[in-house]
Amino acid sequence: MKTNNLRSIVKHFVASQQAEGVGATVRRSIGSMQMRRFSPFLMLDHFTVSPPAGFPDHPHHGQETITYVLGGMIAHEDFSGAKGILSPGDLQFMTAGKAIVHSEIPVKMDSGEPAVGLQLWVDLPQKLKNCEPRYRNLRSKETPVVRPSENLEVRVISGNSYGVESVRDLAYTPVHFYHYITSKEGTPFTQNFPRDFNAFMYVMKGSVAIGDQVFPQFSTVFFNNDGDAIAGVSATKDAEFALIGGEILDQDVVQHGPFVETDRERLLEVFKNYQYSINGFERARDWRSSIAEGISEEEAKKQLE
Repeated sequence: MKTNNLRSIVKHFVASQQAEGVGATVRRSIGSMQMRRFSPFLMLDHFTVSPPAGFPDHPHHGQETITYVLGGMIAHEDFSGAKGILSPGDLQFMTAGKAIVHSEIPVKMDSGEPAVGLQLWVDLPQKLKNCEPRYRNLRSKETPVVRPSENLEVRVISGNSYGVESVRDLAYTPVHFYHYITSKEGTPFTQNFPRDFNAFMYVMKGSVAIGDQVFPQFSTVFFNNDGDAIAGVSATKDAEFALIGGEILDQDVVQHGPFVETDRERLLEVFKNYQYSINGFERARDWRSSIAEGISEEEAKKQLE
């Protein structure tokens, strides 16, 4: 691959720790003061949460969320009666659309291990803001893995890496998501992205070098869409990082927390809908999740049977 086909870096920083939800700790990169938005992405949190902390009953509108569990377990439940458990390596693609109220709570693990993972908020195209909510759970065993070299492994969550294709139709807004794992310092990698996608890298473990710059753990690196690929090498033996891209949406973003619209009038309408439990929020009026007070590992495993 010619070097002029590689994307240049537009910005980078190390995500700092902050409190979120009820007693949870997150490292927020997108959605922070350093990078407010990176279309179509609205937020990226690297979360660590232990019971009784969590993200109890709360609404969403006009966006999709992608939750990737790296350790521990997460229980989920919403006002439609849908519920489930995410184990390490599992993902959930949730389309909030018109309206959803749900709860995300860490499972009380017998070992005391916290729930750790990534959560990505993705904007929806204006024409889909009021679509019906839906879920797609992607279990670890459903995610193809490619090993292009002896020291490199890639989990192809969404998209195509080294000729291996992922499961399709996970989200309405096109998103490509790859988890890279290296076992030797200096291991090279190359990942293609379409020119109409924004793309970024988040370093979960170790360090990664792009050109002559080395990015340590918890770094987020944002790229210009001036090339077809991102390439670099692992700067430590056991580096782990996510490469994520999404189709750029040519629309305004007006956001207040988990409510996302394209203008102020529509956003005020969503607030009204939620306040009066109408236009999709009818089931929110008297709903309370059954997991808000916590869920044990034994209960979680029974749900998975």
